[in-house]
Amino acid sequence: MSEEFRRALYANSAISLDNDVIMPDLIGTTEILSDEHREQLCRHLPARAEGYQWTLVFSTSQHGFSLNSMYRKMAKVESPILLVIEDTEGNVFGALTSCSLHVSDHFYGTGESLLFRFTPRFQCFNWTGDNLYFIKGNNESLAIGAGDGKFGLWLDGDLYQGRTQSCSTYGNESLAPREDFVVKTLECWAFI
Repeated sequence: MSEEFRRALYANSAISLDNDVIMPDLIGTTEILSDEHREQLCRHLPARAEGYQWTLVFSTSQHGFSLNSMYRKMAKVESPILLVIEDTEGNVFGALTSCSLHVSDHFYGTGESLLFRFTPRFQCFNWTGDNLYFIKGNNESLAIGAGDGKFGLWLDGDLYQGRTQSCSTYGNESLAPREDFVVKTLECWAFI
């Protein structure tokens, strides 16, 4: 092949790959995610989450506002988790964690984890490599991303109040227009 032909061939195939997102089937009903949200998120999934159905493992609408209930629902799940929040002001944001969420004395997870937001436009915040503060949860709260006393995403034990700040784990901006937010709905999806 000539170099010119090769460039044209690979340039066109790269464009078609980016535009052709295969939408996964949902097992469960979402109150938050639109098709556009799902399409954007599909472009940022780690390889081991691609090609699987998205299965709803926890929803505040179905299972109540309890962090402990969320941990129980994920006890036997071995999959990355897509945690999606809609706050009372209609902002949609969340995290993709490399594993299911559970109580831990120490931070856990891997650099496959990320934070995202859809307002004012879709943005994905990947691991910066600065620290390993991916996920830490106890019965009173859940933190995703940390550094300098700030959390990328923090939720209280009632899954009612939250906070989002810039953190060194993800180098993210605040995920919602206000640092402190109130959860309207929270959903957790597994890739199984």
